[in-house]
Amino acid sequence: MRFGIFVLGGIFGGQDHGDALRRAAEAVVAAEAAGFDEAWIAEHHFLSYGVCPSAVTFAAHALGATSRITLGTAVSVLSTTHPVALAEQTAMLDQLSGGRFVLGVGRGGPWVDLEVFGTGLDRYENGFPESLDLLLRSLTEDTVSAEGPRFVFREVPMVPRPHTRPRPPVAVACTSRATVELAAVRGLPMLLGMHIGDQEKAELVAWYEKAAVEAGRDPAAVRHMSTVLAYVAADRESATRELRASMPGWLADGLAGYVPVDGRPRPSRDPVAYTELLCSLHPVGSPAECADQLRASAERTGIEHVLMMVEGGGSRERTLATIERLGAEVLPALRGSRPDQQSRSSGLWLSS
Repeated sequence: MRFGIFVLGGIFGGQDHGDALRRAAEAVVAAEAAGFDEAWIAEHHFLSYGVCPSAVTFAAHALGATSRITLGTAVSVLSTTHPVALAEQTAMLDQLSGGRFVLGVGRGGPWVDLEVFGTGLDRYENGFPESLDLLLRSLTEDTVSAEGPRFVFREVPMVPRPHTRPRPPVAVACTSRATVELAAVRGLPMLLGMHIGDQEKAELVAWYEKAAVEAGRDPAAVRHMSTVLAYVAADRESATRELRASMPGWLADGLAGYVPVDGRPRPSRDPVAYTELLCSLHPVGSPAECADQLRASAERTGIEHVLMMVEGGGSRERTLATIERLGAEVLPALRGSRPDQQSRSSGLWLSS
């Protein structure tokens, strides 16, 4: 199995933006020390749910503060950024880190971000395949041009070229079967969110495998990722009680910040019920309970690449303690014996 942490830089309690960002940055350093393989950062705009507006910028900072761990974006939003600019940034981080960077991308949502950044609703609703293909070409080819409905420009050289060939690894956040099919046809691994359980994740994996085979791809050539909430305490009851005290306030304030760009209804989710759902779905409890849940989830879904959201306790101290206990008491139970971290090839991300 392969394990990473997932941080959002969310605002809990009386924290300010700097507190949230510093907690997330410290979490990455702690994850490397604890033996995690990866650390992933979310990207949001205009929300206290997560105050990192550029996952690539955060990853650059974290790469400079670490020496072994891989950094990933979960995700960089293609609906509000230019694919070629994102490819340039990816290639630069891939070069400077010696291949320790993974680009996770997603379609995003119909939020006011589209208005602020001037990309428009069409980029969200219809432009994701075109944006993704331009991104992949920009990472793979020495020169790139575009004649599509949304991107039109003359041929230009891609500078710098990436360190990792044929290109740095790219993953796609998938929340619908249409996006699953899009990823499968291109041979890209899925990044599945913590808002769904094992049964739905297993169904998406099965749908991916079907679409990949139909497209002439080998579905075994990629490793999908499952995002989960992870929290370690004396037992499941204690862990759930502590998360109930910290997460609903963060969720209530953060999720209320999503503002649609058009007249569609604002999304609504009860923060208490959502906290209860997450606690019921994911590895929350004693180290043994967390290990058992992670092992069982891998068996049910077929996904052995897990990203753990470790900020649920809210404070810096609880976040760092969670990472330390996961590394010391949970990961070894799943790995059996500690693997050579450096032997894990990024080639597992890519199909042929």
